[in-house]
Amino acid sequence: MERSLVELLAAKRDGAALEEGEIRRLVSSFNASELADYQMAAFLMAVFFRGLDDAETVALTEAMLHSGTVLDLGGVPGIKVDKHSTGGVGDKVSICLAPLVAACGVPVPMVSGRGLGHTGGTLDKLEAIPGFRTDLSVSDFARIVRDVGTCMIGQTKEIAPADKRIYALRDVTATVESIPLIVASILSKKLAEGIDGLVLDVKVGRGAFMKDEERARALADKLVRVGTRAGKKVVAILTRMDAPLGRAVGNANETREALDVLHGKGPEDLIECTLVLGAEMLVLGGRAESAADGTKKLRDAIASGAAARVMEKMIEAQGGDPKVVADPSRLSIAEQVVEVKAPRAGFVSGVDALAIGLAGVSMGAGRTRADQAVDPAVGIELDAKPGDAVGAGQVVARIFVRPGTDASPFRDRVAAAFTYSDAAPPASSLVVARVV
Repeated sequence: MERSLVELLAAKRDGAALEEGEIRRLVSSFNASELADYQMAAFLMAVFFRGLDDAETVALTEAMLHSGTVLDLGGVPGIKVDKHSTGGVGDKVSICLAPLVAACGVPVPMVSGRGLGHTGGTLDKLEAIPGFRTDLSVSDFARIVRDVGTCMIGQTKEIAPADKRIYALRDVTATVESIPLIVASILSKKLAEGIDGLVLDVKVGRGAFMKDEERARALADKLVRVGTRAGKKVVAILTRMDAPLGRAVGNANETREALDVLHGKGPEDLIECTLVLGAEMLVLGGRAESAADGTKKLRDAIASGAAARVMEKMIEAQGGDPKVVADPSRLSIAEQVVEVKAPRAGFVSGVDALAIGLAGVSMGAGRTRADQAVDPAVGIELDAKPGDAVGAGQVVARIFVRPGTDASPFRDRVAAAFTYSDAAPPASSLVVARVV
């Protein structure tokens, strides 16, 4: 006998496992407004405390995935591979990674998000490019992936609509941190793109969603297991997010830095992260025999200019100004510059990514509510990173704000993010672990 929706809520509250059809019925009823918001909130809280096993998480992922359109990219030849990051400060990797991997022959359909809280969003950074559109139709998205090799858009109304509604409830019911709910949310959107493979960048550290390695590894394990059970090739890389990635934090200035990578320039940690993830994507896409082979192909695509050309084509196809690729200085940065100086000589022992991210939000580079606008021109540039030797009074960061702005509160917040020591801090690897 079929259990009622309320009985399903009670079963999960008491720790029982739900069947695939029961989870599908919960999601479809919610999507049809037969299950009230407060009832779904009760289910989410029950999951938060009781968890979901892998079979239940797969069922929830599939139910949210099929609540909308699953893109058919059958007309795009090759193995389609995407990348997803759990978010961090200064993480502009997607902007250079997608065209770089596409230049090596692996199609990259990418549905990205906006920044919220202290973490930046790929869409906000791309929209710093004059004219660039991220609100394309599903048919335009598929056409550009086929013709250019990559396309980067936001989540449309057709893609996993149940996830969008459920996430809004999670945000206001203190259930965001549930690992199975995170997994189902990420994978339902990504699998809706019509991809064959997925590389996950799971951030860990002060500026990451997961602060400690144990929980980050648990999330990576669950993502890989559930994604694999859903029939996809999935690899996860754990990377450190204690200090911001790269030197730029903001929107236009982060996009500039990502474009620099396509010209063989840019900060070492940003280049390393891009190459590590890109090599994994080429292996999954059948274009590289190993990570080392993939890294070589990526470096060759940068050196030959092939990656930059793909970026130009993608920007033009999405309505933007392709000239920014050859001349990133065309992206407007706020004119008033305020310097942050080291109070003493020594070494930079740390740069608190969370503090820098929150400083950026307070300047207008990020948002605390989904409906807020961002200022693409404001931002922060880090002139010193952990391990760098500095002298007393040396500039360690620059803040870019609109003329006439009182930047002293921002300067104080950025200055407080830096810590110093007499000896160089121990070096730490960007890559923490690889999970398959």
